[in-house]
Order: sequence, then C-alpha cells, then structure tokens
Amino acid sequence: MPGKVTRASAVLLFLGALAYTAWVLEVVVRTGLDPVRTYVSELAAADQPLGGLFRATDLAAGLLVLAGAVAGLLATRAPAGPAPDPGVPRWARADTGAAARRPWLLVGWSALALFGAATALDSRLPLSCAPTVDPECAARETAGLVPATHAAHAVSSGLAMTGALVAMVALTVAARRYGLWRPLARTGPALVALELAATAWTLAAVAAFEAGRGLWSLGAGQRLQVLLVAVWTGVLAVSVARERR
Repeated sequence: MPGKVTRASAVLLFLGALAYTAWVLEVVVRTGLDPVRTYVSELAAADQPLGGLFRATDLAAGLLVLAGAVAGLLATRAPAGPAPDPGVPRWARADTGAAARRPWLLVGWSALALFGAATALDSRLPLSCAPTVDPECAARETAGLVPATHAAHAVSSGLAMTGALVAMVALTVAARRYGLWRPLARTGPALVALELAATAWTLAAVAAFEAGRGLWSLGAGQRLQVLLVAVWTGVLAVSVARERR
C-alpha cells in the first residue's frame, strides 16, 4: 500500500503544480489586467470575464496538492511490513515511531496540506473587483465598503503562502538531512532562497500600494512568488516519483 500511496502523491502533486500555473494563460489570452502591476488573484475576481476559469483552476490546484500532501503524510506514517518492500522509498518505510523522529517530514507534509486547503478555500472567496486597476474599487476597499470576501480572501491567501513557505523549507531540509529526494536536495535551497526574496518583494509592494505609494511592480513580484511555489512542488513530485523507482 505505501508504494501505491507514494505513486499517487507524486502524480497529484505534479498535476497540482500544473494547475497552479494556470495564470500564465494571460500571456496568450487578453484579460485586461497588467501582469506587472496587478494581483494574481484579480484574474479570478468576480467582475472579471475569465474569473470563473481562474477560480476553477485554483480550486483544482488546491485540492490536488492537498490530496498529494495527505498521501505523502500517510505514507510517511504508514507502519512498515516485516521486511522492507524494495518498491517503497526509504522515506515511506518508517513506522510511526521512526516517522516521529523525522519531524521535518511531518511538518513539511502538514504545511503542504495547509497550502492546498487554503488555496482551495481562496478560490471560493474571490475579490468582487480589481483594486489595483479600478480606483473606485480601491476606494471602496479602503472605506470597508466591499464584501467580506475581500478580508477573508486576504486571510486565506496569507495562510496559503505561509503553508507553502513552511513546506518548502521543511521538506527541503528533510531531503538534505535524511538523504532523500536527490533533485529536491540539490535544487531546493536555491528555490527556497528565491522564494523568500520574491515574498519580501511582494510584501513590500503590497505595503506600498496600501499606503498609496505606488505598486512597485506588485504583479511581477507576486507572479514570481507563485511560480516558484509551483516549480518547487513540481520538483518535489518528480523527486518522490524517482525515489520510488
């Protein structure tokens, strides 16, 4: 069973990573939003013509990553049989006690599950309008005259990115500390460093926008941020699949 679970985890995570990059369709589809200046989530706003499409892909991405993370967590905690199954990777062979001695795995998979769940929830709490391009929307948001989904969306987005950051750090550390997942062990540190830089850029740009000091290429920073999460998730999926083989 653990072998089937790890295979399912790899497939689900890879599909989730692909779905999480659906926003790149704005390169070939006219959305009316400037990718350098606007939030990624504004593509899914209720008043946008393609909002339904991007909400659906966000929901799919969240559910796929959530399922893949839960599968990885279950494989990590699954009791080992009397003899090791060569078809089961080392990280999934430990019994519950051994898994408890690998806290980076448990923290990482749990954080990735949080990321998936929060991303799925995010898709159900869309913005009603696009504040970075619609001054009236921005004014209503400042005055607190927008639907409660705006505040809820900010919370779910924050939870999603927190889960992603913790998962990236924890599972990258696990890969290097426990001798697992070669592709992730090699590329993970660089991806984590770039993600932290992109997150700092995004947070600074959001603060500047809310203070009325411009956008600081907010859209570019946030798109780099979510792209790196997707790339890291894809590397994790490939790493899990390769180690199983």
